[in-house]
Amino acid sequence: MLNSKSCELFEIPFFQFAQMKKYCPEDIPLIKANYKTEWQKWKALHLEVARQLGIPFAEPYIEKWCNGWQVRAHFFAYYKYEFNRNSAAILSVILNCRRLQVCLDWHCYRADRSQISLAQYNQWLEKLERSQYQDFEVWHGAESEYADFKTLKETDSLLLKNEDDFWCIGRNIEKPISIRLIWRNLFTKPFANYYRCMKRVISRENMEETSG
Repeated sequence: MLNSKSCELFEIPFFQFAQMKKYCPEDIPLIKANYKTEWQKWKALHLEVARQLGIPFAEPYIEKWCNGWQVRAHFFAYYKYEFNRNSAAILSVILNCRRLQVCLDWHCYRADRSQISLAQYNQWLEKLERSQYQDFEVWHGAESEYADFKTLKETDSLLLKNEDDFWCIGRNIEKPISIRLIWRNLFTKPFANYYRCMKRVISRENMEETSG
């Protein structure tokens, strides 16, 4: 199971194999072995989460530990509803050298193929029940995943900076990571918030189709 050692995996000086071959070739076999081991734990975690979630969630996307020319600087996975597979609105899960992050997010790399627009995604801001999410962190999508985030309670305004801006809301479990916190944060409010966001967007789409 994931633990603080999983975060330490990413505390290496180089991620590209070309750099490793130049500066630390003797470390490559161990780095690869460690990545494979920790990624299997990461994959097992998400398969178990998916099993417990069941319908209406689609099979989670679990990014590979290596893309051929470098190892990842973090592990990444995301969840969507089955009926919302073509949407760029996701429940994102990231493990990096600092923390485990679970959040409602906009997947920019899928935006041009998304069945909903960024403006529709941002509708969750209008209906957010602030009293229920006071201990959740919020941050602009352009902020670094390693940044220090404020809680909703500490944030006065959720105004967007421009038409390309969006907010994320979620939980960040800092090192040391406990298994109890992992399960609690993967199975409770982040998924409920994703549901509210999608329900809001789908309701608006149905209204527009009816009026049209």
